[in-house]
Amino acid sequence: MLTNSSFNAFRNTVSRSDENSTTIPSSERETVFLNALKDELVKIGLSNVRIHPVNSYLIAELPSNLDHDVPVLGLISHVDTADFNSVDIKPKIVENYDGKSIIKLDKEGKITLDPKVFPSLTKYAGQTLITTSGDTLLGSDDKSGVSEIVTTMEYLLDHPEIKHGKIVIGLGPDEEIGTGADKFDVKDFGADFAYTVDGGPVGQLEYETFSAAGLKVHITGKDVHPGSAKGIMINALTVANDFQNDLPSDEVPEKTEGREGFFHLLSLNGTVDAAEMSYIIRDFKRDGLEARKDKIKQIVQELNQKYGEGTVSIDMNDQYYNMYEVMKDHMDVVKIAEQAMKNLNIEPDEAAVRGGTDGSKISFMGLPTPNLFAGGENMHGRYEYVSEEAMEQAVNVILEIIKLNNDRQK
Repeated sequence: MLTNSSFNAFRNTVSRSDENSTTIPSSERETVFLNALKDELVKIGLSNVRIHPVNSYLIAELPSNLDHDVPVLGLISHVDTADFNSVDIKPKIVENYDGKSIIKLDKEGKITLDPKVFPSLTKYAGQTLITTSGDTLLGSDDKSGVSEIVTTMEYLLDHPEIKHGKIVIGLGPDEEIGTGADKFDVKDFGADFAYTVDGGPVGQLEYETFSAAGLKVHITGKDVHPGSAKGIMINALTVANDFQNDLPSDEVPEKTEGREGFFHLLSLNGTVDAAEMSYIIRDFKRDGLEARKDKIKQIVQELNQKYGEGTVSIDMNDQYYNMYEVMKDHMDVVKIAEQAMKNLNIEPDEAAVRGGTDGSKISFMGLPTPNLFAGGENMHGRYEYVSEEAMEQAVNVILEIIKLNNDRQK
């Protein structure tokens, strides 16, 4: 069912977001992609196609063809890709994969998808895989979701005999840097319920996420000649090392799973004179997130007592909260997606997601928005891949949700 145009999202579409930017979108490359996508939505025949002047979401509508009112369905995905090389993406197509062979991504065969390393490959025997060429990411997060939503709309436009209520779609920027939904306009969007199509393998249905905070640590050192440094020098890199070592060593992504939270050091840059550290902080419970933030403040206080007031300062801000705080009162939206999957013989996987989606923020804005699978595996890097059949299943689930919604009351 996937249209040829649905694969365009993976081809030479540099739309990586920029966490150091203050603009919306955060990068000009996202604007270029959104404008190209806008032209495509107009071409296939969607209505009221526009880019929101404040939040830069590309919004389009498919009017209802029913003779009665039903709740308006929203479908949301993001166009930006993660913090990995996304220049000159050249997706490779592996047809009828046998589920056993090692897939060589680069010409030299030094970068491979090996079922012994990535056992998830075994699930895709007989399917068509879309992979990277080994030196970029693929962008399945969330170009798969974009493709699936656009394909669904194009299919409905080509098949007017299929009955549906009004559908609005929103394709937004900057999800990967955690700011994309900050200015999402629920009223302008006009949906009564929505789904982000931004999950992983087939069956994922997510309505519980981390609560999240971002942290920047600023360290001011005192750089003097090392020959006469005793009692004077404050090495900012040493202070940074102390800061990291004062955090619980087992509460990091590589040592946690399930509902365990963590502190994750993303970057450390500096010299003796000054250093900067970037972290993300995650916990499933709101009070757990607060306890982690209190731990950070305690470390800052202790290091300033040790090295001198003002040596360490921080910028710490909440990014999003566990959407279950909202979704627990809107489980009907989850039940529709569950039923849609079961109708298609797909077993829903409702494990709490160790991450977040734009739906986390949007749910707290008043629009309940759980997350549907988009099909990608190994996202955010050179080993990323997605199955064409998985993407088709995502389209089928969306179509089944639309069908089930026809029997609901506005």
